[in-house]
Amino acid sequence: MTKIQLAYPKIPDRKNCPNEQCIAFEKYDGTNLHWVWEIELGWYAFGTRRSRFDFDEMGIAEFNAAHPGLEEAPDIFMRDFASPLESIFRENEQYHCAEITVFAEFFGANSFAGMHKQGDRKQLVLFDVETDRGMVVPDRFIQDFAKLNIARAIYRGKLNGKFMDDVRSGKYSVNEGVVCKGEGNVNNRWMVKIKTDAYMQRLREAFQDDWEHYWE
Repeated sequence: MTKIQLAYPKIPDRKNCPNEQCIAFEKYDGTNLHWVWEIELGWYAFGTRRSRFDFDEMGIAEFNAAHPGLEEAPDIFMRDFASPLESIFRENEQYHCAEITVFAEFFGANSFAGMHKQGDRKQLVLFDVETDRGMVVPDRFIQDFAKLNIARAIYRGKLNGKFMDDVRSGKYSVNEGVVCKGEGNVNNRWMVKIKTDAYMQRLREAFQDDWEHYWE
């Protein structure tokens, strides 16, 4: 295992969000994982936001020991994502670079605040892909990876107060909330997360005085 800086950036809350065009994706209540592909080595590493392991038998065993509850993730990735993603990378000129990192959320029907229930059927949902030019912009992400299990896009438009209030009140039928991603080019890409009032109430009931640790 190797300790790393955040593999995926911390997403800011809505306090200083821009009033600009965005695509809002459902935010899933699970664990953020990443996998690393290299043009000659193939899929060679994976891990959490702060740790990385070799993507081989020994590395998977180390991952399972270090992160109980996430043991199903490597098998799901190999079954559902590894081969189709590699095909996209090799066939599409945009992805002809030395190394690519993909990000997916791991969760089950009863996952909550990063905790998972044994016996639940788990899944991975792909939500971002990073090349040597940065994160793939959201409209291109949808276009290129639509055939895979990707985050659900629920809104396109300005990130305004009405939309934020609608997310809070539960209009969009999301469990935790949304992540809004600016539609600009890769050099000025921004993200903002908005969670629902219902999710906040669940956190208050579960964690009492510590609920804000799991909030925005």
